[in-house]
Amino acid sequence: MKKILALIALSLTTSLVSVSASAHGPSPLKVDKSITIKAEPAKVWALVKDFGNLQKWHPAVVSTKSEKKGEDTFRTLTLKDGGTILEKLRSADDADMKIRYEIVSSGLPLTDYNAYMVVKKGANDSETTVQWVGRFYRLYKLNPPIPAGQDDETALNTINSIFDTGLAGLKKAAESSK
Repeated sequence: MKKILALIALSLTTSLVSVSASAHGPSPLKVDKSITIKAEPAKVWALVKDFGNLQKWHPAVVSTKSEKKGEDTFRTLTLKDGGTILEKLRSADDADMKIRYEIVSSGLPLTDYNAYMVVKKGANDSETTVQWVGRFYRLYKLNPPIPAGQDDETALNTINSIFDTGLAGLKKAAESSK
């Protein structure tokens, strides 16, 4: 009798584990990119920390409108394709040359986006390394079937493209205005 009860208990436990494992929803996604720029860190940091002027170095951004609401700073990015992104500045630390921000609303195929950029001294005094890290979820937060364009791959491709284009633009802006 004890063996039968043990088998029933084991069967119930296994069923509960498999049900809970399939009901968790999407996993968080992360993009982590770095670039080396031939310019002094202070110069690169001045571009990165200027929250209201992303259009100075990101080729996809036509204009940036910055505004304060209480203690919070927001920016609305107008993109070349006509879309807009509303972002909130979470912090800008001059000592660590690190800026944190989040997306409040956008038409991007992702959600719960938080990111930071860090500017560090490179191999020599006239060289800088910039790291850009973003964490987010795909747009569709439920379990499969996942609608086309709302999946992990689409979200990752979008942020990879934004980061690649942005870092190349930052490099060009910092190195060309010596």
